[in-house]
Amino acid sequence: MNADSLADTLRRIPSVDQLLNRPDMADWVARTSHSFVVSEIQRFLGEVRTKIRSGEGGPDLLSDPHTLTSGLMRRLEEKIRPSLRPLINATGVIIHTNLGRAPLSRAAQDSLSAAGAFYTNLEYDLEAGGRSHRDRVLDSLLRDVLGAPAATVVNNNAAALLLALNTVAFGREVIVSRGELVEIGGSFRIPEILARSGAVMREVGATNKTRIDDYRAAINPDTALILRVHPSNFRIRGFTCRPSLEEMLGLARSHGLPLLEDIGSGCLLDLREYGIVDEPIARDSLAAGVDLVCFSCDKLLGGPQAGILAGSPDHIAQIRGNPLMRTYRVGKLISGALEATLRSYRSGRAMEEIPVLHMISLPYDLLKRRVSLFLRRLRPKVPPGAVAAREHGESVIGGGSCPDHSLPTPLISIRSDSVSAGQIESRLRGMELPIIVRVEDDRVLVDLRTVFPVQEGTLLEGLVAALS
Repeated sequence: MNADSLADTLRRIPSVDQLLNRPDMADWVARTSHSFVVSEIQRFLGEVRTKIRSGEGGPDLLSDPHTLTSGLMRRLEEKIRPSLRPLINATGVIIHTNLGRAPLSRAAQDSLSAAGAFYTNLEYDLEAGGRSHRDRVLDSLLRDVLGAPAATVVNNNAAALLLALNTVAFGREVIVSRGELVEIGGSFRIPEILARSGAVMREVGATNKTRIDDYRAAINPDTALILRVHPSNFRIRGFTCRPSLEEMLGLARSHGLPLLEDIGSGCLLDLREYGIVDEPIARDSLAAGVDLVCFSCDKLLGGPQAGILAGSPDHIAQIRGNPLMRTYRVGKLISGALEATLRSYRSGRAMEEIPVLHMISLPYDLLKRRVSLFLRRLRPKVPPGAVAAREHGESVIGGGSCPDHSLPTPLISIRSDSVSAGQIESRLRGMELPIIVRVEDDRVLVDLRTVFPVQEGTLLEGLVAALS
């Protein structure tokens, strides 16, 4: 484009006022503000000029007024759309880290709404009429649910582990098995947490075999504690050896050392009925006498993102007094949601009220009936060349929990002659309420175990639209 043509094209770009005075802009001004709309129009027109000057857009960009205005509308929509959005998880991964891990119970949702909308007594003693400590909100409930003499809450399990190590073992040695130097998602590694805490790592044993004598031989006057880490997201099979919790407690007691156990997923109930047999239960570890136990709240516990430290009153008091505690403490929203979640455990209603546990416990036959009813509604609406069928499959716990365990589950399998599975998946993901599915062997798999019944209507409509 020569200079004259470029200048002519640039002159044809509408002014800010021309776009602002369009009838459809009045609604945007009402929904947001005059200054917001003007600012976005200015940025949009600046981008249009840049494209024209670079040759990416020419007269064609301005030939149809609707092309320009529709681009502006898309920009405004994108600006006001929240980045964090609800979606439908039809993957069958119950604790899906990428999808926010555990969905909250109805009681926890209500607590978030109430605590977020109004003032709360987070650090106020209503009886005494003065300041109190935020740990008071959950203290009694945690002791009841965990059977722990003391407990405190921080913003995740990594923070809980770091605080415990920094408080009890700063500048001294921590004995840990090489087979437990795990990496959890997001490059969270036990050796790096130990280094950041100021403790000195003392590795013992081998990757596949660590004996109690390995721990015993490593104890010296500079030893601060013994660390035991549950390998939440992997298992070592075959030629292996790992001391029992009882052996490690006996060794720690005989040398006057505390034992810190990171149990990871925060399992509070016996889930062996559902095939989950190797997740340590927090209450059992505490009852056995472990000095400090730490775990996540947004995995098998089924609550908001947080970490719990429970155990010895002396150690918990020291941790509460650590200056770092303020950097990891939780606010009123997490405190309220976690309190509501823990109340379900104390009332004996956790399996019914907490979504993660309810999904794990769903019987195969119940899911089979849901799938059959869903297919009965879906099949008449799918276009010619598309096939929706039921097939046997598996759901997984996810979230770095129970890596060896899956749950038998009936799945909905969808194929189309005209639309590839990848295209269907992409269309579903791009919807106003995104739908996340699995794709295997050029077929879309939908797992209703992780779909809330109230979402089934939207899921059905989305599948029909994606196949069309």
